[in-house]
Amino acid sequence: MSMPNNPTLISNEGNDRRRFLKTAGAVTATAAVGQAAVAPVHAGEDNTIRLALIGCGNRGSGAVLNAFNTADQGPIELYAIADLDPKRIELAESALARKSPEQVNVPQERRFVGFQAYKDAIDILRPGDIAMCTTRAYIRPIHVEYAVSKGIHVFMEKPFACDPMGLHRMRAAGEAAAKTGSKIAAGLQCRHSPARAALIEQIREGALGELSYVRANRLGGRRWMGSMGEKSNVIAEQLMFGRTSLLWIGSGHMVDNLIHQIDECCWLMDDWPVECHAMGGREVGSTDHGQDLDTYSMEYTFADGRKAFCGFRRAKEGHVDFATYVHGSKKAAQFSGNIHKAIVHMYKDLRIDNDRIDWSPEPDAKNPWDYEWDHFIHAIRNDLPYNECERAVMADYCALMGRAAAHSNTIVTMGDIVSSKFQFCDYLDELNEDSVPPPLATADEEGYFPAPHAGKWSEV
Repeated sequence: MSMPNNPTLISNEGNDRRRFLKTAGAVTATAAVGQAAVAPVHAGEDNTIRLALIGCGNRGSGAVLNAFNTADQGPIELYAIADLDPKRIELAESALARKSPEQVNVPQERRFVGFQAYKDAIDILRPGDIAMCTTRAYIRPIHVEYAVSKGIHVFMEKPFACDPMGLHRMRAAGEAAAKTGSKIAAGLQCRHSPARAALIEQIREGALGELSYVRANRLGGRRWMGSMGEKSNVIAEQLMFGRTSLLWIGSGHMVDNLIHQIDECCWLMDDWPVECHAMGGREVGSTDHGQDLDTYSMEYTFADGRKAFCGFRRAKEGHVDFATYVHGSKKAAQFSGNIHKAIVHMYKDLRIDNDRIDWSPEPDAKNPWDYEWDHFIHAIRNDLPYNECERAVMADYCALMGRAAAHSNTIVTMGDIVSSKFQFCDYLDELNEDSVPPPLATADEEGYFPAPHAGKWSEV
């Protein structure tokens, strides 16, 4: 098996902040997997990589299909599933088996239910196999920690935690992975797009002039959470239905969605921001029972003074935009498009207009999710260093900066987030069906959960 050099395949050991950022985002525009024989993954055994799906919602099931698409590199199969709800396990297994029957091998004895099910699923894997940590973000650091402690490779969805303490814990898990040999892939798939990497190269070579600022929007339709009624404060119900509407579970819909484009802005800037000023609010007449704001507007400032402007909005009958833009002193460019499609163009001047496109890279042959898994599996089968954890955590720190700044109407610094001891729930390791929700996720008698209140609410 041969594959062009991919600088994402690096460990976080021995890399300072700047060097890590510069190498972590680059992917060669011609990256492709060869067809030669692969080295054994399991010495003395078969060459099949086994997957344990932990959290079987749409994202988890989708990631399994992306993993299956790497079969040209060697056999890969779904071997175990874990979730809090047995019905979701059955639905996920059935749907995946219909699409890829030869790659789904999950009999009843390898379908695990409950708060400790992740351990059962990971414990039956072998070194060289992959734990797919695709639950909501609240519990992800614990799942990744456990997999790493067992020497198992990890694919983890975004976001990577819901609060600073969770990210600190995830960061430590990434450092431990460098010692155990576990490889970690993080679900910020756009970093694996060759077309985006080609524009990055153009920018670094000065094609746009001096890079002035970047901006990213994700503006869509309204989505409010209804009442959960008398089940509002039942822990299992919150975990099943709270999703991104309850901050302690899914980190909020802004972080859950916009983290991709916040990360793109940092890749374009070749740095992490030092502070964020933000604003947010709800629509007039909102009946949202959850904790999300409807609008987030964030101004990130980098060490050299340049800015990244990130907007997120869910509103009725509003302007729709899902894209990342780059503004230089000579030209502008588009870096990303709807649903993370690699819509990449450089324009003739500062005007963003499809009639003024000056340059476009070779289109991506695959979607970024498939590229992400190609690179991850290639690293496993060829025993190449691969650890995206540090970069993922840094991107999530940036997202939490924006959320905290918007919820408090203040300026929040990177130092504030990285040193913060804030956490929504300090008993995650002991969660069970009899647990009570954390204080900031306890609904009132009408089923309304506490909404962020500047001056009375702190996330740092």
